[in-house]
Amino acid sequence: METVTKNLMQQKDCTINLNSTTTQKVNILMVDNHPENLLALEAVLSSPHYNLVSATSGNAALKSLLKQEFAVILLDVQMPGLNGFETAKLIKAREKTKHTPIIFITAISQDMEHVQRGYSVGAIDYIFKPFQPETLKQKIEKFVEIYQKHKEEISKSELQRSAELNEVNKKLDETTLDLQRTEALARVISETLLDTIVTFDCQGCILSVNPAVKTMFGYRENELVGQPISNLFLKVSGEDGNSCPDLFFSLINLSLGSVIEAVALRKDESAFPADIQIGEAAVEGQPFFVCTIRNVTERKQMEEVKKQQFNQMEKMVKDRTLELLLANEQLQIEIEERKKIADHLFVSQERFRKIFESCPSLVALISLKDKTYLDVNTSWINVTGYSYDELYHQKINLLDFIDEQGDNSINLEQPFRSKKIRYKTKHGEIRAGLLSTEMIDIQPEPCILFVLTDFTERVLLEREMSRLDRLNLIGEMAAGIAHEIRNPMTTVYGFLQVARGNREGLPKEIVDLMLEELSRANSIITEFLNLAKNKVSYKKVQNLNTIIEALFPLIQAEALRSRKQADLDLHYCPDIPVDEKEIRQLILNIVLNGLDSMSSGGKLTIKTYPEEQAVILEIKDQGKGISLEILEKIGTPFFTTKENGTGLGLAICYSVAERHQADIDIETGDEGTTFFIRFKSN
Repeated sequence: METVTKNLMQQKDCTINLNSTTTQKVNILMVDNHPENLLALEAVLSSPHYNLVSATSGNAALKSLLKQEFAVILLDVQMPGLNGFETAKLIKAREKTKHTPIIFITAISQDMEHVQRGYSVGAIDYIFKPFQPETLKQKIEKFVEIYQKHKEEISKSELQRSAELNEVNKKLDETTLDLQRTEALARVISETLLDTIVTFDCQGCILSVNPAVKTMFGYRENELVGQPISNLFLKVSGEDGNSCPDLFFSLINLSLGSVIEAVALRKDESAFPADIQIGEAAVEGQPFFVCTIRNVTERKQMEEVKKQQFNQMEKMVKDRTLELLLANEQLQIEIEERKKIADHLFVSQERFRKIFESCPSLVALISLKDKTYLDVNTSWINVTGYSYDELYHQKINLLDFIDEQGDNSINLEQPFRSKKIRYKTKHGEIRAGLLSTEMIDIQPEPCILFVLTDFTERVLLEREMSRLDRLNLIGEMAAGIAHEIRNPMTTVYGFLQVARGNREGLPKEIVDLMLEELSRANSIITEFLNLAKNKVSYKKVQNLNTIIEALFPLIQAEALRSRKQADLDLHYCPDIPVDEKEIRQLILNIVLNGLDSMSSGGKLTIKTYPEEQAVILEIKDQGKGISLEILEKIGTPFFTTKENGTGLGLAICYSVAERHQADIDIETGDEGTTFFIRFKSN
């Protein structure tokens, strides 16, 4: 009973503390490793309603959060030690501070990637230095207002729970008072009752007796404790009328709660008739019996009724108290869970809305059931030219979205990933884009997330660049052809004019010179035709090493003629489809260029080896290398550094490589130049 009273008093104290709230300033935490920035923030936010707390590092900010609660945190991004992102991540990881709003203040980067990182670690706003004081002040006022409203809601909830708890405490106080009264009444009755009450255990040993035993039996209380209860009775009569002292124990289980006729035996061995009633109870799992001995049956029955009422009331109070405590705990858990769900939903909705609206791609939510627009972002409206009201709950026109591959309208039932499409705007403009779709569920209906990345400007730019490149190439080729062919033709033209005025005919030397110049012009035209992309290649599956070995004596003879060295380093390579004549021309053009770039004694190496489903042809010389300016123009028709070169050799090599779907890479330096030709082996 004393324990119950103590718990009730503790609950009262808790209720009083909940109601005794005091008005305090709102705490605002400012974190910046530059004191002058903290002074500037303090000057802007100075208010009698704010308690401004400064911290010069991430660790100092975390210590401040351990000491007190803050309505909002102004956090600098760039700080030594823990930077703003790491500090924000630690704040959000802590249960007590994970809902505290964080505003990042930075002067470093305004890139979307940088800002997105801030939002990903828990920031709810981003302010760039230099900031507008009034803007910052208004934002802080709004966050403080949200914080105060949140506190008011918590205070109202606590007051409501306090009122409920006071009501429970009041009922418990009343019940406790009733129990105390009942207990006092039972004690007084026990002390003043003229009947004898004896308690005994399962073995029949007397545990206690009331003072009435002295009047009724002539024993002192301590004389009977530990003695067999059968010493108090001369005989006990059963239902069959038989009586004996030992029958008392056999009747206990059969006669619990019933009145038994007995003959009691006093200390002086005098006997008197008595009615006895035995009750069973238990304390901490240990059973015991209560025996009431009285001369008046009516009074015994009244005492038993009171005892039963007391036990029933005590059990009812315990059951009701337990029920109220469980209900209170369940109510508290439900309130906390609902608050968490509400906060999570609010944050999720805000995050989705910001991402949805700020996405540069065209984003729309479309109902899977009736194919109508549920929502579109700002980019969709800006690019397509439709207003929001023109699209909302309107059915999507699939004929405006055409698949570039099949030239058919898209099928929304099938998800896409970066599919190239053409789409039409409100004003009839045809634009290009990459379409991605995803099936998602937004209660209460399934939807299609429609994401379209517009790359119309890039397509137009690529087309324009391709056109300009072709025009530039054609111009260079035309200039080269005109220059190279005009020289031999001028020579022939001049000698023909001489021949017209000379009746004796042309000398053999002049005729040979004209034929040589015409052959040179024909050679230039032939090599130029080798650049043609539509030139037919007669490919046959064969081994690249075999072609090189057959060509090597010619290469070696050319190297020896110029007092240089040519080596082979051929490794096993799988067969590949190649045109032998074109490959021979490619190898000879690169080898001759390499030999020309070296001085006497230089070494040229031809190497082959397999590499990741490819066959590599490597031609390395020991020349002086290629300058950056020349390297950028290598492969351009009619560009040459040789005095008598046509500028078509490497251009033909690139053309041959393209027809064989091969790649040419060049590594150059002071120690020489290496050409890598990669043929696909599959």
